[in-house]
Amino acid sequence: MQSSLNKLLLWSSGTSISSNRHYRSMPTHGIGRYKYLLPKEIQRKRKEKLQMKQLKMGTDTEYGVLNIQVTGHDMTILEHYSQYIHRLCNQLKINVEESYAMPTKSTEISQLQEKGTKMNVEAVILTHERIVQVSGLSSTLLPVVVEVLQTNQPEGVHLCIKEHTEADFHSRFKARPELEGLIAQIN
Repeated sequence: MQSSLNKLLLWSSGTSISSNRHYRSMPTHGIGRYKYLLPKEIQRKRKEKLQMKQLKMGTDTEYGVLNIQVTGHDMTILEHYSQYIHRLCNQLKINVEESYAMPTKSTEISQLQEKGTKMNVEAVILTHERIVQVSGLSSTLLPVVVEVLQTNQPEGVHLCIKEHTEADFHSRFKARPELEGLIAQIN
């Protein structure tokens, strides 16, 4: 005990006579490694083609699957309004099946020159569309939800509520006729 006390006193005074070097005995092979902190990566399976879910038909007291369709030209206002619809449905305990964006449509506005046949392109108008798909909405709650959505509807935004159909599901995807032609040749 006396010798360890002497070593401690010598070490605190600035002079070290100890032959024990602790830093040499510590393993350093793990310094800088972080892979063990990350979760194990799961082998990702190839995504299958998105299949349409079976349509839920409505009853006398409850609607089936409804699409709340919002269209407009200003993307930020449209995005915020669709987020508002999503939050409102969550607060009212309405089951939100999906919330997705449709492909943007562009419209060119052109003007005919006074004495000529050339068309001048004046502007390109983009039309954005967002859809919030809800299910299990009671027939007594729907008029209240529609009234709240219409009172909070921003300018320049068009609101449409309709039942979800198979045509709505297929309109989500862009048609690729050349790929469909190749598939038809293979079969």
